[in-house]
Amino acid sequence: MESGNTLGDFLRAHRERITPEEVGLGRGVGVRRVPGLRREEVAMLAGISSDYYLRLEQGRDRHPSVQVLDALARVLRLDGDATAYLIRLSQPASRTASRAAAADVPESIRHLLDELTSPAYVQTRWLDVLAANRMAVALSPNLVPGVNRLRAAFLDPAERTFHRDWPEAVAHVVAGLRADATGHDDDPRLAALVGELSLKSEEFRQLWARHDVRRPAGRFSLMRHPEVGDLDLYADKLTIAGAEGLMLGVYHAEPGSESARSLALLGSLAAS
Repeated sequence: MESGNTLGDFLRAHRERITPEEVGLGRGVGVRRVPGLRREEVAMLAGISSDYYLRLEQGRDRHPSVQVLDALARVLRLDGDATAYLIRLSQPASRTASRAAAADVPESIRHLLDELTSPAYVQTRWLDVLAANRMAVALSPNLVPGVNRLRAAFLDPAERTFHRDWPEAVAHVVAGLRADATGHDDDPRLAALVGELSLKSEEFRQLWARHDVRRPAGRFSLMRHPEVGDLDLYADKLTIAGAEGLMLGVYHAEPGSESARSLALLGSLAAS
């Protein structure tokens, strides 16, 4: 569960994963009582006072300057996605925007789903499937409208067998959820989903606590289908213009590959 101090939690999680050696500091003498860097070490390397950094971690100051955040991102060795996320955490969010309901699936997108020969579906930012074509349903029962893909990933044992790269896949999706959550922290749907999975899945709880951030993007997905065998598919996600928080997901194979032939076989089975 979140503490309500997202900025502080994020800083602490990443501070604890950086060793003194990684930033050019020796371990010194005596026993270190904390994993990773001490607060005062982060403050020194970032060029800010220890007291100010302590206020940031404790949530007593939630709006530091971009210059301070850039310095902290450098010390904590954050990549571009994580740095952008850190900066967004310090910006007051529009409560109206964060409570905006997801748009309905546009009729044109529903027509597109029917025309696509590859598995395709529409999901919300919280991974609720709203629409799917016949190929998507043939690929996985967890792409049926009404399923939450994040809940299925952690609570449906079949997903561990279906996804040959399950550890990497779930780490990717949790980091994407963290990125999408920025500005929507008070969304009751997000709170309910994170709360449920934190109680029911140790793997989710550990991944969420890492505060990894990755913009939702395409990746190579390794699957094992019970009827057509192994599939190595591109998994691309496209934002749907004019539909708040909705994304079109498409799985497709490299032309001429064994996976392309297996996907074509799956299409024949689905058609029959």
